[in-house]
Amino acid sequence: MREVRRVVADLRGERLDKFLALREEDMSRSQVAGLVARGLVTVDGTVARASYRLKGGELVEVVVPPPLPTTLTPEDIPLTVIHEDEDVLVVDKPAGMVVHPAPGHPLGTLVNALLSRLPDLKGVGEELRPGIVHRLDKDTSGLMVVAKSSQAHRYVSRQMEERAIRKVYLALVKGTLAPPEGVILGSIGRDPRNRKRMAVVERGREAETLYRTLERLPPYTLVEASPKTGRTHQIRVHLSSLGYPLAGDSLYGGKDPRLARQFLHAHLLGFRLPSSGVYTEFTSPLAVDLEEVLARLRGDRAALPLGKGPHQLVGGF
Repeated sequence: MREVRRVVADLRGERLDKFLALREEDMSRSQVAGLVARGLVTVDGTVARASYRLKGGELVEVVVPPPLPTTLTPEDIPLTVIHEDEDVLVVDKPAGMVVHPAPGHPLGTLVNALLSRLPDLKGVGEELRPGIVHRLDKDTSGLMVVAKSSQAHRYVSRQMEERAIRKVYLALVKGTLAPPEGVILGSIGRDPRNRKRMAVVERGREAETLYRTLERLPPYTLVEASPKTGRTHQIRVHLSSLGYPLAGDSLYGGKDPRLARQFLHAHLLGFRLPSSGVYTEFTSPLAVDLEEVLARLRGDRAALPLGKGPHQLVGGF
């Protein structure tokens, strides 16, 4: 059974998510924000945003869904590890792998694989997402960083919050992208017409994506996309909002017979290593299934891949 909690706001001018994190001692601010994003928090009967500023005296209601099972099962699932030290693991996630257990996906996730490799990972970060700092969609391939200790988790998470982590994705969009490079600004929130989708909406969360054209492959464009924020489905939503959905992305209008999934690959990931504080970049070559699509579009099955293989570059901002 889900639980409904009610509290009268006694702080004027405070953000709703901060107020609830202070009042609900068993929930973190990120957990509160998750409930708000799902529309489970209302103020005087109206669904509210996390940034809503309380006026004082409002009735705040929080619907808390029943907890998910907390048993996480280690599974011996092969992982492609790009880098590992005492603090972090950088993995190349394959398409089709869910990041953490959720309803409908209790096993076979990245977390299940990580627990087999790192038994002490439990307790690092959120209970059902041990070690996870950021996520990739199930059908997005590429690089992720995993924290191996609570201290490392805080260190990398802080960089994420400060937008100091560099993330570069390779995407194939339908259409001839114009202008060939630019910045997409558009607040992202739940699509009011389809709760399974996100959309650019007036009352969404601020989001920014940089992009530039790498190659024109009519009727497609190969794009490099760099999200400055980390909203759900951000690249997919932003490019679709301009009329250029990702090829293969049926959820956002890019259904394509050439692809069984959206053409999106996390190609580059750069951050400061907790052990040394040195900014380091890691890269992953384009996934084989996506490279094959490009080869067919180029009319050359032997086309050279965009990357020669996983490697890292060390340097500074």
